[in-house]
Amino acid sequence: MYKLIAIDMDGTLLNDRHEVPEDVKYTLSEAKKQGIKIVLCSGRPIGGIRSYIKALNLNQEGDFAIAYNGALVQDTHTNEVVAELSLGHADLVKLYELSMELKTPMHFFDTKGVYTPNADISDYTVLEAYLSEIPLGYRQVSDIPTNISIPKIMFVNHPDKLNRTIEELPKSLNKQYTIVQSAPYFLEFVHPSASKGNAVKMLAEQLGIKQEETMTIGDNGNDLSMIEYAGCGVAMGNAIPEVKAAADFQTRSNNESGVAYAIKKLALEPLNENAK
Repeated sequence: MYKLIAIDMDGTLLNDRHEVPEDVKYTLSEAKKQGIKIVLCSGRPIGGIRSYIKALNLNQEGDFAIAYNGALVQDTHTNEVVAELSLGHADLVKLYELSMELKTPMHFFDTKGVYTPNADISDYTVLEAYLSEIPLGYRQVSDIPTNISIPKIMFVNHPDKLNRTIEELPKSLNKQYTIVQSAPYFLEFVHPSASKGNAVKMLAEQLGIKQEETMTIGDNGNDLSMIEYAGCGVAMGNAIPEVKAAADFQTRSNNESGVAYAIKKLALEPLNENAK
């Protein structure tokens, strides 16, 4: 029996219209009734998933969410921070200077919003603020307080240009940060110990849930660590090849309610069979 199911949002839980399909809502509700913990696990800021947490009734006692690609784990009932891993001012300066060298727009977060030091604000930064439902501001790095706590820094650009940027990144950065590509136009930098996989592992252990009792569902590079960790890693039909290769099961696409299909087939149907 699976006791915890961690679900990515964009490209997984949400269809291409950024909606949760009705049969997915129903299936999540049925899973909760069976005592399965449903944990939204997103690269988005916590503010960018709160409306979904509320709509899906995932803010009850004992409910949790994972944000910023694993840099934040929060109790969604009390809003208590369970775990947090942040970057600092020195990281911001270093990555900003690198972004200028590589001619790639960037933005960063605090607990209140997303900010860019680029006066010519990238359309992808605007998209991030829109999708995450958080304020967007222009802030020069020299104006940022040195005691700032930064959950996530992102490089953003047209996919072709971002791919070239990725190829030119210093190899040493891989030891200094967890670096994941969450979309063709988003490259994310978080604390080196932060990942979706580590966050799911930490939460499961805290709740006394075994690795084999966990399921994770995702589609992109930032989901790979949790797909590899879980007792059952599920790749969406629209997932990138690396996620499909690492997964134990491939479900339907996000536009075909793949989350509902996987949970019904792998978690709910076996429970119903055992109950007979």
